[in-house]
Amino acid sequence: MSNSQPNEQSEQNEQDELQKYLEEKAKQEEEKEAEPLSAYDACVLRESAKTHELIAEARKDGKK
Repeated sequence: MSNSQPNEQSEQNEQDELQKYLEEKAKQEEEKEAEPLSAYDACVLRESAKTHELIAEARKDGKK
């Protein structure tokens, strides 16, 4: 039965490492979101949204 304890401990270590990794990723995402968009990025996002709207309209019109 002593063999199961190292496995449990190893699993716990993996879970702890995964939790730390996920917390760090979440922290990085929050910091990333806090940064203001550059004018270029904002323009790209606007144009992308327009493109998606046009594609959606074209698909809708094509189904009629």
